[in-house]
Amino acid sequence: MQQTLKRWDRQPYMTIGLVIINFIVFGLMTINGGSENTQTLLQYGAVFKPLIVENGEWWRLIAGMFIHIGLTHIVMNMVTLYFVGMQIENLFGHFKFLLIYFIAGIFGNLVSLVFGNRLSLSAGASGAIFGLFGVWLMLGESFHANPYIHVMARQLGLFVVLALASSLLESGIDIYAHIGGILAGFLSGYLVGVPKIGKVEIPKRIVATVALVVLFAVTFGKLIYQ
Repeated sequence: MQQTLKRWDRQPYMTIGLVIINFIVFGLMTINGGSENTQTLLQYGAVFKPLIVENGEWWRLIAGMFIHIGLTHIVMNMVTLYFVGMQIENLFGHFKFLLIYFIAGIFGNLVSLVFGNRLSLSAGASGAIFGLFGVWLMLGESFHANPYIHVMARQLGLFVVLALASSLLESGIDIYAHIGGILAGFLSGYLVGVPKIGKVEIPKRIVATVALVVLFAVTFGKLIYQ
């Protein structure tokens, strides 16, 4: 029994669970109006500033992370989530991975609301996924002496730069959610720590935690009072 539990604990079940939930939501949207239908998107919780700020529908900051617009959108996001997510979940553990994922996704949506078009609809797990890229940047900074982490951080760092550059050239991509997600993921990595790899210096963890709290407070305040 203990061996079975240990094998189960080593599986990236949080990552797999998130992928399954996203596809279930996409399927429900598809049979109830279509994932590209504006009314369906709003019904299922797309991020829309007037409804969030004026109607107090803050639940959309989380619901929007599970909504995708079109088949290409969800397939690309879920493939990325699976491969990057299972690595982060293995390194950080199930609970810490999930915490980082939601912190990055929520903050990415907040940044999008503050700096994006007031009347545009936003949806997708991209902010949370870019948060996982941000975690790799944190690992690269903290454990650069580890050859595997050093190589992975450099490769994903290059990918992030190229992804952000392409976001500027293509319409319909929420670059603000991506930037917010990367920043929140980077700071969250210090906040939760990664004992499976090594000890993160206490001053770094304190500074990152304070910075994350301040960023959330400032962004939320700007959203309310702008």
